[in-house]
Amino acid sequence: MTENILQVKRNDEFYYPIVFRKNFEDLSNQLKTLELQERKCCIVTDSNVAPIYLETVKKELEKVSDTIISIILPAGEENKTLAQIQNIYEHLIKAHFDRKDLLFALGGGVVGDMTGFAAATYLRGIDFIQIPTTLLAQVDSSIGGKTGVDFLQYKNMVGAFHQPRLVYMNVHTLDTLSDELFSCGMGEVLKHGLIRDLDYFEWLKENREKVLNLDEDALTEMIYKSCVIKKTVVENDPTEKGERAVLNMGHTVGHAVEKLKNFKLLHGQCVSIGTVCACYLSLKRGLITKEEYESALEALRAYRLPISVQGLNAAEILTATKSDKKMEQGKIKFVLLEKMGYAYIDKTVTDEEMKEAIEVVLEESGEEKS
Repeated sequence: MTENILQVKRNDEFYYPIVFRKNFEDLSNQLKTLELQERKCCIVTDSNVAPIYLETVKKELEKVSDTIISIILPAGEENKTLAQIQNIYEHLIKAHFDRKDLLFALGGGVVGDMTGFAAATYLRGIDFIQIPTTLLAQVDSSIGGKTGVDFLQYKNMVGAFHQPRLVYMNVHTLDTLSDELFSCGMGEVLKHGLIRDLDYFEWLKENREKVLNLDEDALTEMIYKSCVIKKTVVENDPTEKGERAVLNMGHTVGHAVEKLKNFKLLHGQCVSIGTVCACYLSLKRGLITKEEYESALEALRAYRLPISVQGLNAAEILTATKSDKKMEQGKIKFVLLEKMGYAYIDKTVTDEEMKEAIEVVLEESGEEKS
């Protein structure tokens, strides 16, 4: 990696930076560069992240702000609710935050999505900063302006597009991530290679040992490359009218599994299972070879991601996909591989095809298929 800042196009006249750092010490300078100093700041984080990073970030913000409050949400996808959004609103109202003030999302994808949604809707929109602390958030959810909450266990059914002013990535936050959460992020990383960059996908396979050992140079290069892919797709289609939907590869089945498992499986794990289904359908349609299909599964396994699920059956998973927010006029926009390293959106996948693909991820679990 030769650059330490990416610029993401937000509209025809405005770009926001993605900054790659090894600590939080440049955060205040970045705010000054963007002329965001001397504003009230609210740090939204969760009960897992707060004990590790909240005070450090607060001290950095004290260099540019006289008023800093924090909100600690209960950790976990099950708490990604409108009730918690109301909690954020209440804190902001009581602290007299106005449209010139700032929210900071310090945490993983759940915190980022919720903080962004609160920022999009409080006073009809205020600025916010993404400070992602998990791999999944760094390579995926912190970039592109998708915000939202779950509703009655339906993933991200309530949300808004609201781009951040800055994404500040401290790569060393990954040092405190559990192996499970790190692998969860790799579900999205491998997806990036599959949908848009075969060379990157091969690089991930070749550098597995360095990545899993948290080699600083390898991690930084990996995160940077994933961010380039995400930003390029987002810039081409900021509000998901077309191409951006390829980023949802693995998510149709993945979200269904996530819901049916009551969020006991992590998002990236469910995306991995859904990716197997997408690759299988690509194989069945003659778009990729058996060897390429096996290569994709091998890469998922190599990064400790599941390729099957237990305790469910094909019929209930298929039914759950019908409630996915990516439905369009009654049809699912399913993401398939036109070839390894390039995905496309297909609206012709039938229920029979989907059920057959779902059965593949149930085979190793010993569960009934219907």
